[in-house]
Amino acid sequence: MASKKEGNDTASDEIDANYLVFGKWDLTEVVVEDPSLKRYINLKPTAVLHGSARFANKRFGKEKVSIVERLINNVMRSQHYTGKKSKAYRVVRDAFSIINSRTKSNPIQVLVVAIENSAPREEATRLRFGGISIPKAVDSSPSRRLDVSLRNISKGAVSATVKNKKSASECLAGEILKASKNDTTSFAVSKKNEYERIAGSAR
Repeated sequence: MASKKEGNDTASDEIDANYLVFGKWDLTEVVVEDPSLKRYINLKPTAVLHGSARFANKRFGKEKVSIVERLINNVMRSQHYTGKKSKAYRVVRDAFSIINSRTKSNPIQVLVVAIENSAPREEATRLRFGGISIPKAVDSSPSRRLDVSLRNISKGAVSATVKNKKSASECLAGEILKASKNDTTSFAVSKKNEYERIAGSAR
């Protein structure tokens, strides 16, 4: 009976290992401190980081996509990675390995902290009154905060590869690490500060 139980435990361990991100990191130990983003950052373990666009064109469908897959999808913004998900997958996987070697911590937790630090809380929009438009500060919704943060992290990493000897993985790892430390040299953090500064002047 004991040997059968041990065999079942081994099988369950193998199944759990299949749900680790890139076979290494556990999503269940990641903590989201920002209460507004907690609902929108999907940390549900998944065997494959490829949703085959099953949630595309569905209202709030992005909530059901893993946060790591959303990062991979955002990396596919430039001409070098457009439509090349396997290439973007390798970039994110290698970036996570670099983050883990530098911080000795779960890289997904570092990514979540980077998102929290680079998600703008308010932005400026324009309201039309008659023939004039007036800038007005508005609060950003949690879903938009997450979208803007992921977009700026990816754009900052891709733009950092221009005329740079570093690989895309190193640039992405550097951008995430700087954003997690709330470093103003991070593209995502600087854009967040810019959005909030403009909104403050339009308040």
